Parts: sequence; C-alpha cells; structure tokens
Amino acid sequence: MPEGGFKASAPAAKPREERLTELGQAFRRAYRSLRRLRGRDTHLLGGEISHAQFELLAELRERGPLPAGELAHIAGLSAATVSQMLDHLATDGHVKRVRSETDRRVVLIELTTLGRRRVEATKALWRERWVAALDGVDEEELRIASGVLQRIGAVFEETTDR
Repeated sequence: MPEGGFKASAPAAKPREERLTELGQAFRRAYRSLRRLRGRDTHLLGGEISHAQFELLAELRERGPLPAGELAHIAGLSAATVSQMLDHLATDGHVKRVRSETDRRVVLIELTTLGRRRVEATKALWRERWVAALDGVDEEELRIASGVLQRIGAVFEETTDR
C-alpha cells in the first residue's frame, strides 16, 4: 500500500470519456435539430423565407452588397442554388440586383428595406429564444461553451475523409 495507507486511485479517464461521449451526443442532437429546421423549409407558404434564405439575407446585412458567387461561397452553397434563392428573394422584394459602381461587369446583391426589416425581425425572434434557452447559464459556462463549439467546428473544417 502507498505511504499514508490510502489505495492509489485509478486515473479519471473514464469520466472524461463519458463527458466526451455526452458532448458528442448533444452535438449530434443539435445538428439533427438544425437539419430538421432546414428540412421544414420545403413546406413553406408564399411570403415565408427559408432558413437558408435568411442566412443569405443575414450575410448581406453584416457584409453589405456582394456578388452572388461570393455569397454562395460564404454560405457553402452552389452558385445555382443561391441564384435560385436570390430570384425568389428578389421577387418577394427582399433583395435587389445592382451594378457595381467600380466594375460595371459585376452585379451585386443588395438588401432592400424590406429585407433589412425581415433580418432584424427574425434575429430578434431567435435572440429571444436563445436568451430563454440559456437562462441560468452563467457567463463562464457560456465562455467555455463558445470555445468548445469553436473547437468542434474546427474538427469538421479540417476533416477531409468521412
């Protein structure tokens, strides 16, 4: 027996592995929820915008006018998909196409006042849900959670094989 009469304890590897498994399962549930949200987009009524369309509008709100190809790259979608989405958003009055003042060959996608209002209203709704869902989680836990999610995101950015 070691000095002091206490039995040496085993390393705490198992609880860490259990925590890692729990985190992986929680991430998968969150990912599936997001996929279901995107799946529900196929059942929208006229005038509603999809989550993917909202993401395009939000990028335009944050970055300003962009060419469709750059917007597609940022969103991780094909140019054809984004072009179709932008056609619908333009028809509904959320975006407009304008020629670049610096290079007349370039067409930029710009938010309209309606599009800006839609982004702000949707962000406010999600912010309310977000705050309610995280009620009671202290600032340190939120800081740690942000770091963990950034690391998880990096894992998927670096992975080349499935």
